[in-house]
Amino acid sequence: MSQPLPTSVPSVSSVEVEPASFEEFWPYYVSQHRDPTCRALHFVGTSIALGLVAASPLMPPALLAAPVVGYGLSWIGHFAFERNRPASWHSVRHFWWSFRGDLRMWRYVATGMMAAEIERIEDVHAFASQSARD
Repeated sequence: MSQPLPTSVPSVSSVEVEPASFEEFWPYYVSQHRDPTCRALHFVGTSIALGLVAASPLMPPALLAAPVVGYGLSWIGHFAFERNRPASWHSVRHFWWSFRGDLRMWRYVATGMMAAEIERIEDVHAFASQSARD
């Protein structure tokens, strides 16, 4: 039997039970990327990093630059605009789930679906908190 969703998306430090899957982690990931500038910096950083990876067979040092550029821009978004700590810093599992989340968020931003995804997750959590109070 599944447990009800929390009334708000918890911070990782307040989570008593680790998410068991990426899909359970995704709402937390989204909650850490509500600021549009943070998301834009993630999108630009991930785009540049993907380009550098693609160029690396012709220019091998580009492979070393990819994570520096990608994470560098993302971290600026977290520290300067979102004012939170990147989820990838919490554990090795969170690192891989955050990387996967970055790629999903990149796709959603590229297709214009990210704002709707944020709203969907906020609606699910609002519904769960209302159900818990009833």
